[in-house]
Amino acid sequence: MNGFTERITDFDWTGLLITIGISVLQIIAIYIAFLIVRGFGNKILERAFSRYGEKNSISAGRAQTLESLAKNIFSYVLIFIFFVTILQIFGIEVTAILAGAGIIGLAVGFGAQGLVSDVVTGFFILLEKQVDVGDFVTTGSFSGIVEAVGLRTTQIRSFDGTLNFVPNREITSLSNHSRGNMRALVDIGISYDDDIDKAIAVLQQVCDKAAAENENIVDGPNVIGVQSLGASDVVIRIIGKTRNMEQWGVERKLRKAIKEALDQNGIEIPYPHQVFIEKKDQ
Repeated sequence: MNGFTERITDFDWTGLLITIGISVLQIIAIYIAFLIVRGFGNKILERAFSRYGEKNSISAGRAQTLESLAKNIFSYVLIFIFFVTILQIFGIEVTAILAGAGIIGLAVGFGAQGLVSDVVTGFFILLEKQVDVGDFVTTGSFSGIVEAVGLRTTQIRSFDGTLNFVPNREITSLSNHSRGNMRALVDIGISYDDDIDKAIAVLQQVCDKAAAENENIVDGPNVIGVQSLGASDVVIRIIGKTRNMEQWGVERKLRKAIKEALDQNGIEIPYPHQVFIEKKDQ
């Protein structure tokens, strides 16, 4: 017992504390350097992709997509270098760890097939330019605006504000609603008692006025004609082409203008009525 106490007393605690302190300071310095390099690198990437977009006339969404991907890869590389440097501070052989990681990776590779599938699918989504940041897409049960496209997941913001993280391997089919001009479609029901030709003429006047005043309308809108005969109304369809993501705004303005024009011309839009019959005792 006395020998053990003597060994503890003889141990160079001062040297150990100095070594630990130096190591901590080195880690802090490396972390600060990591933050500085990451911030500086992100600024360079932002400027580079901004110039690339201006020079090659690519869409802003495409430039943002490539910029986000480049930043992710840059961050992964810096994190790897950061941990390797820390291991070297503590005298750990990195080559031995990498060799062991290769063997372990082979063992767990069968369990990481989903991750590999995510990366491969994400690579082809980016390569084939299927989506860009800012596009309105539908995939599976999700519809919304693309906020980020990565090698592992794609982030889609629904219209209720929900941010959906969709693994790339689950994107088996995708509809991109932001490529080319969009279609604005409005169906209006009128009463069976009204003159259909007069209603069509009134609706076309509204469409012509909207086309002259709204710069988001690319083609039309035009009254196609009677779309269907309902239980209590005659449905007339209007179709036009608009700029990307502007179809909903054009449809809202058309519905408002159509309602006002039909009221002014005495054309009724049918709606459910409730009739109460009161029977008096005689």
